[in-house]
Amino acid sequence: MKKILLYKTILSIPVLVSLASSAIASSEVDPYVAGFTAYAKEVEVLNDSKVASSAISAYATEVTKVEQQVGYIGEELPIPKAIKVMDDVYMVVGSFIWGTAANFGLNNNLTAMVFKDGVFVYNSGSNTAVAYSFHQQIKRLTNKPVKWLAVENDQRHAYFGSSYWYDVGVKNLYSEQRVNDNWHKIFNDNKERSSLSIGKAITMPVRDVTDKFTTFEGSKIIDVGGGETVELINFGGGHTPSMTGMYVPSRKLLFTGDLGFNERLPGLLHDSHAGEWIASFEAMMEYVPDDVTVIPGHGTPSDLATLKRQTYDYFVELYDAVKEIVDRGGEIEEAEKIDQSKHQDRPVFDQLAEANARHIYKELMAEKAAE
Repeated sequence: MKKILLYKTILSIPVLVSLASSAIASSEVDPYVAGFTAYAKEVEVLNDSKVASSAISAYATEVTKVEQQVGYIGEELPIPKAIKVMDDVYMVVGSFIWGTAANFGLNNNLTAMVFKDGVFVYNSGSNTAVAYSFHQQIKRLTNKPVKWLAVENDQRHAYFGSSYWYDVGVKNLYSEQRVNDNWHKIFNDNKERSSLSIGKAITMPVRDVTDKFTTFEGSKIIDVGGGETVELINFGGGHTPSMTGMYVPSRKLLFTGDLGFNERLPGLLHDSHAGEWIASFEAMMEYVPDDVTVIPGHGTPSDLATLKRQTYDYFVELYDAVKEIVDRGGEIEEAEKIDQSKHQDRPVFDQLAEANARHIYKELMAEKAAE
């Protein structure tokens, strides 16, 4: 059904009646248009333009309330279908490239774990439409409600869908303290950036709900029923300054967040730190058993040995090569020419390989200057 969008616009009475008629003629009814029939009849009898304007404004307010209660009103997006990682664990593998309008900004992973007392979702989605679409998949997999949500870091694809989950009744929202504080600070800028790169219409419903999150600093254990627990852990920064990793001991299941990349080449952002990334990955490897199943921040599910090769070993090798150049006084152009060709078949190699080398060079030079 074609959706009717009011969004607080003051419509003329004839237009409103026409919209109502279209809604009535449709075979489908949703919360957004269910009130149009009665409302159209009400405003038809209003002759005073001020009264009509006030009534329509009041109705727009009610529409906003309904929209938030439902979480999102629109068609289910054609995001990737969730794959089964293990019993009661399902994962949508996001795009291996950047978040774009074509992939709805979904270039990381979304996971749902079914426990005795409900469903635990890891990462909220890149916007409310993506969150809604993932939720529809979850509903087809289980009749248990989503009760918990954790987000990996302060990036748009991790956080932007949070308002959807809160609106539909998920009150147990979790994030690392530093991450949550920073997301609140950068929310408006990120919403503007997402509007430009992903699209205004799909970004517009997103709201900042950081005040609804329960935060932690080192770790937090959550009882999810049936004798199982979920451990939220800040292993440290690297890709972003801080993060929320997750471990489920009963299932030997590790969520690395963006400490772990599989297939796709990992990237160093403006606030990344390669040295910290390496140290954080080491802390994570020390914490979990070697035989865990790993859900990375980007890429398909894997094992710890594979993820170590794909992420940790890549950075250690590149870091050591750049450090040798810095130690003997070499220039940044030499770092850019380091041979990384054995990784050239990995997605976004052309965009990230030289940039990663430059980032490490500048990082090491800054540390050298500070000595």
